[in-house]
Amino acid sequence: MTEMKEHHPADYGATLLRLSLGVMWIAHALLKLLVFTLPGTAQYFQSVGFPAFLAYPVFALELTGGVALVLGIYARQAALLLVPVMAAAASVHFANGWVHTSPGGGWEYPVFLVLASVVLWLIGDGVFTLRRSLLWTLSGGRDAS
Repeated sequence: MTEMKEHHPADYGATLLRLSLGVMWIAHALLKLLVFTLPGTAQYFQSVGFPAFLAYPVFALELTGGVALVLGIYARQAALLLVPVMAAAASVHFANGWVHTSPGGGWEYPVFLVLASVVLWLIGDGVFTLRRSLLWTLSGGRDAS
């Protein structure tokens, strides 16, 4: 018989953070694909001083990272891998000021997402993670995290 682990309310808070970050990253990627298009995103990257080709791996990283966060598959690692992407986005907006709704967008939103991703990396995946569920099953009920 396997022992059920009792979860602390903070575990559920980490889950909410993980899910909301994952949905945000997926939405961010789909915006590049469906609204701006990937070629349009590449042109924008070039206009702000980044190599145009980076639009494609950034899109892929945002989408796969977001899915990993939502499903809880190596979510802490995914959150940390996404930090440089949003830090680069923040750097583009620093000259526009604080408020993200200002012309050209401000920097507070991307900086907040960087910090939220770091927090998730520090506190953990939370509960209801696919990775933990699989590892729990494969390990015969032993704590594999």
